[in-house]
Amino acid sequence: MNLPADHIRLLFGLKLRQLRLDRNLSASDLAQQSGLSVSYITEIEKGRKYPKADKISALANAMQVDYDTLVSLKLSKKLEPISDLLRSKFLTEIPLELFGIDPSDLLELLAEAPAKVSAMIRTFMDIALSYNMSVERLYMSMLRSYQEMHDNYFPDIEADAERFLAEFAPSGQVVTVSLLTNLLKTRYDVRIESFDPLTNPELVSLRSVYRPEKRTLHLNAGLSDEQRAFIMAREVGFQFLGLKARPYTYSWVEAESFEQILNNYKASYFAGAILIRRDALVARLTTLFARETWSNDDFLQLIHDFGATPERFFYRLSNVLPSAFGIDQLFFYRFNHTAGQTTYQLTKEMHLSRQQGPRGMVDEHYCRRWIALTILQELSFLQQHKNFDGALCRAQLSEYVDSKQQYLIVSVAHPFQSANQQNMSVSMCFAVNDALRSKMAFLNNPTNDVPFRVVNEACERCGIFDCRERVAAPVVLQKKRQFAGMKQAMEKLK
Repeated sequence: MNLPADHIRLLFGLKLRQLRLDRNLSASDLAQQSGLSVSYITEIEKGRKYPKADKISALANAMQVDYDTLVSLKLSKKLEPISDLLRSKFLTEIPLELFGIDPSDLLELLAEAPAKVSAMIRTFMDIALSYNMSVERLYMSMLRSYQEMHDNYFPDIEADAERFLAEFAPSGQVVTVSLLTNLLKTRYDVRIESFDPLTNPELVSLRSVYRPEKRTLHLNAGLSDEQRAFIMAREVGFQFLGLKARPYTYSWVEAESFEQILNNYKASYFAGAILIRRDALVARLTTLFARETWSNDDFLQLIHDFGATPERFFYRLSNVLPSAFGIDQLFFYRFNHTAGQTTYQLTKEMHLSRQQGPRGMVDEHYCRRWIALTILQELSFLQQHKNFDGALCRAQLSEYVDSKQQYLIVSVAHPFQSANQQNMSVSMCFAVNDALRSKMAFLNNPTNDVPFRVVNEACERCGIFDCRERVAAPVVLQKKRQFAGMKQAMEKLK
């Protein structure tokens, strides 16, 4: 594999430094024996310079190794994880600058403490293997961190969306499917065809497939109007923004690089911004927040008025609320559930609050008092006993029993795979603080029609022992208390 020049310099420097240390030589000792300066050797070991052939010979003679051994890119066992990292796509494909990391600083860190960094890298790799972490999952985790760093708000994409709207849908016009279809066909030469998931059962979980060689966008014939509009707006986003590296399927994505994942997010953000105009959304939210009481039906109507799926609407909220209202202590999550079953799958999450929330837990049971789960139970009951086939909206003020932190949670549940009786709930959660109360008038009204419940993270961690919703013993809490008791007993021995 061909390596960038800076990586080759670093590999040479790491090897030189390790050989020097193995021979108990200081940089000064090596300088004296090789006839080179201490500062020059330091520059080499930090990966900043690569010596010429005569100087490599001098270094090899000083450490009693042959020339070929010193210039070989093969590292010792101690440094193998760093070698693997440099040979991987990580440093070349992931734009570290997005995370505020200068690649040269990272390379210098590797050079300064190779053994410690090597151990850390090996640990991360072992963890990834233990949890069977795919490349796609790693990239998605990195993308989520990137979103959280920026409060999921990107002014440059908002500006691109405004530029598009000014050109193709001025004066507040709605971006329709017909407009998107016309743009794709006439401006971007993209054909649109449908495929039947009944005759192509292997593709039933895909909403779209793009074939670049034929410039054809294949759409699942079973899409709702809202889903169809978003996918076509997303395709326009790829074309309008000139995003070349991209995945060719949606919503399942097979990624060959982080750039594909990032561009997929940019196109999706763009689609949300042109379908749900920022100024119109801010105006409607301002009116909603000024009310003295909360209305589930009015919130559902708001989603319907913008022609969005609940999930896409909540995602657009996460773009707008931090920048327009200063509401940035929030998190979003999605649960999937099969009607009649008692298990729930957390399938998406994003934390802008960096506080409490339903982060993925292994082999634990999420609190059954969460509105995100109770609304799924209610929807399942209505479907089975009332022939209900619509969407539900519920809000709840939840107070975590240990931290006493309160959250306003707004959750919407709806069917997403009717044939398999699969339902989904998406929830936006707001940390209740003075900033939120100043924006949402109904929170200051004792009769605001929002029910209140004390909740926790998971049954295994919960000390509410009279909870009727409990589905598992508090084993994590018990172990924690046993450990605390043991420490107290050890202190008494002193």
